[in-house]
Amino acid sequence: MNKIEIPSDIAGPAPRHLTTQVMVGNVAVGGGAPIVVQSMTNTDTADIQGTIDQVAALSRAGSEMVRITVDRDEAAAAVPHIREALDKQGITTPLVGDFHYIGHKLLAEYPACAAALDKYRINPGNVGFKSKRDSQFADIIEIANKNNKAVRIGANWGSLDQELLTKLMDENALSPNPKDVRAVTREAMVQSALLSAARAQELGMPKNKMILSAKVSAVQDLIAVYQTLASRSDYAIHLGLTEAGMGSKGIVASSAALGILLQQGIGDTIRISLTPEPGGDRTLEVQVAQELLQTMGFRTFVPLVAACPGCGRTTSTTFQELARSIQDFIRIEMPTWKTQYPGVENLNVAVMGCIVNGPGESKHANIGISLPGTGESPAAPVFVDGEKFRTLRGPTIAADFKALVIDYIDQRYGKGSKTPEVVTAAE
Repeated sequence: MNKIEIPSDIAGPAPRHLTTQVMVGNVAVGGGAPIVVQSMTNTDTADIQGTIDQVAALSRAGSEMVRITVDRDEAAAAVPHIREALDKQGITTPLVGDFHYIGHKLLAEYPACAAALDKYRINPGNVGFKSKRDSQFADIIEIANKNNKAVRIGANWGSLDQELLTKLMDENALSPNPKDVRAVTREAMVQSALLSAARAQELGMPKNKMILSAKVSAVQDLIAVYQTLASRSDYAIHLGLTEAGMGSKGIVASSAALGILLQQGIGDTIRISLTPEPGGDRTLEVQVAQELLQTMGFRTFVPLVAACPGCGRTTSTTFQELARSIQDFIRIEMPTWKTQYPGVENLNVAVMGCIVNGPGESKHANIGISLPGTGESPAAPVFVDGEKFRTLRGPTIAADFKALVIDYIDQRYGKGSKTPEVVTAAE
């Protein structure tokens, strides 16, 4: 049989696009640093305690930067109090100020806000209009330089610089080979970000203080825009599909777009912009971002739990309930485990529902269980590091296996760091 060669372009992710590293507070973005997960609050920033609570929740979930809205005087005045309270809780997660329309005014009139934030987000499409555009943009850059802060220059499909877009549309209309409207709009997105970055450099801001983004809501447009942006610059790049949507639609759309770009080596920090369900948990977008990076092999955040999808052989819901229980338990405990059990994020757990793939998948995991399917003997073999460890029986199988997982973590990743002794025929 001839050996099958895996094409080099699908054997793994492409080398990371070489970008300039930017420090945002204590977090490195770009320059080969791990891809950073960020998120954004949806609280009214003027609600100091509500915003503190949500930033803390996002940080505990694994968000490495959190953006907050700074849209009016009350919000700007609240920022230093939010920062101070978070610091007292030991939460050093960098805060990013999201500015539109009057950012120059708020930063100038509230210097404590300018000092408390770690990065300012500027939208070239609404930083100012006509004659005021350059002066208001320059004001923000001057304040950022004075405070030694990073900025994100973020063009957005929904608030694109209309003067630039009109100029490019007029030029395109006169071209002997005009492009379609979407292609011209994508070009305007790229130029908006790059021209603003070039102007910031003229004003004294170095590349290692700038991150660029060009966010759109359609997957194919996003891919095309970021491919072009990456090909024309070496600025650090923030990825995100804006207005991705709610639930599975938002998750699928964001994962499809960002997955392709990340595979091509494009992207230094990401956000999954999900519309939360009414009363839903904002931290879901952090979880999805982490799972995307971990699934693609870029970073490791939490132990993986493999579980079969279920079929007619697995009419019992025991394996589903157990997989969910362990997965939720792991995610809840991870903030504590990170300090107690170094390396626990590399753990693989398998919870399988019948004999077809159960034993095989369980052997591939660090610890796995093959629960009895329909018509099978009511016994559940447990495998540890590829070897039979124990067989569980009775109504407490789920609880017994969960206890074994906890014991494995303690022995494998705790201070003792020893693998549980394997037995080949224990009952």
